[in-house]
Amino acid sequence: MDERAFTPDEVAQIFQISKHTVYELIKRGELQAFKIGNKMRIEHVELERYKESMKAPAKKSADAPNVISMPAVPIRLSGSHDFLVEHFVKQAGSALNFQIQPSFIGSLEGLMMLYRGQCDIAAIHLLDPASQEYNLPFIHQLFVYENIAVMRFASRQQGIIVAKGNPKNIHHFTDLTRKDVQFVNRQKGAGTRFLLDSMLSSHGINPSKISGYANEEWNHLSAASYINRGMANVAFGIQSAASQLGLDFVPVAQEKFDLVFRFTAENKAHLIALIHYLQSASFKDSLTNLEGYSIKDLGKIIYQTSQTEELV
Repeated sequence: MDERAFTPDEVAQIFQISKHTVYELIKRGELQAFKIGNKMRIEHVELERYKESMKAPAKKSADAPNVISMPAVPIRLSGSHDFLVEHFVKQAGSALNFQIQPSFIGSLEGLMMLYRGQCDIAAIHLLDPASQEYNLPFIHQLFVYENIAVMRFASRQQGIIVAKGNPKNIHHFTDLTRKDVQFVNRQKGAGTRFLLDSMLSSHGINPSKISGYANEEWNHLSAASYINRGMANVAFGIQSAASQLGLDFVPVAQEKFDLVFRFTAENKAHLIALIHYLQSASFKDSLTNLEGYSIKDLGKIIYQTSQTEELV
């Protein structure tokens, strides 16, 4: 038996993905790791198990005429972490009988991976401080010649997450600078971090005055769990994360969450199938836990290049 163990950096090189994706796979329990001191290691046998699990095709259904064959390579979705996106990945993979491989690494990194051709779909919610518009200003700058379509997925309620009963009486961004308040942040490149920094700037708040601003977590639930475990007093994130952990929530902003599809000859048929599935009544009916979300524009194509107009 091969008893070698690899670092997350080495695993990232083996799979040709970012090391942040490796950490996300570990956090989600899809890749098992162990610690030696404060160093993370992944055994060789675990890498082989994970590779085999990614090869396993879904079973075809004779009763599903719209099911299409699995692509040779899974459809790759990168970008912001979201609970409805997790639901979409699971439901669409089952309904359409092909694999969607998610990588929740933040909106900016997801969009850049799409730009570099390293994924097929980007899930983003990036606020442009100058125009106060979501997503499209970044897309217009990056995607000039590529065949893309942008779909409105949901609107989400972002705000201040605090312990049940709000014992620290935290209601405004100015409260984050108090000496008795410990904050937990999201990583640079996350859409939530973009929004937070824009809000801090508009209120004239220097981040260096916030205790815990440098303490970063990679998804909403991880950040909210700091509050739940008493390791911090406040986080900035979505209402759904607060609700799942029984925490209180102070609403601040309604943001736009979009999916960006980049078409290639290899993925075109599968992306079109995914778009039609997202626009279907069956998918919308499957969305039941919508606290903190609005899906009234779900499936609406808000931008597409001329080359994709006949596709969607």
